[in-house]
Amino acid sequence: MKLVPLGDRVVLKQFEAEETTKSGIILAGKTQEKPQEAEVVAVGPGGNIDGKEVTMQVKVGDKVIYSKYAGNEVKLEDEEFIIVKQNDILAIVE
Repeated sequence: MKLVPLGDRVVLKQFEAEETTKSGIILAGKTQEKPQEAEVVAVGPGGNIDGKEVTMQVKVGDKVIYSKYAGNEVKLEDEEFIIVKQNDILAIVE
């Protein structure tokens, strides 16, 4: 199966949460904060969204930082993805 986003939506694969802090403290599962960094796995076509022309600025393979509470989490074939609108993406990590 494959996720194909519509409009200005982007499918992200979230990076794994850190299990230890920089000082070496091991974090329990509940205290691990989900990272806001992810990899783009699929990009919608953009186009005319709500009367405005939307050009997609991200591409598959980009590493991005997205808003903390953005998107919808989706589980597909034992993998978790997040579907966000392009304007929920804050930056591309180069």
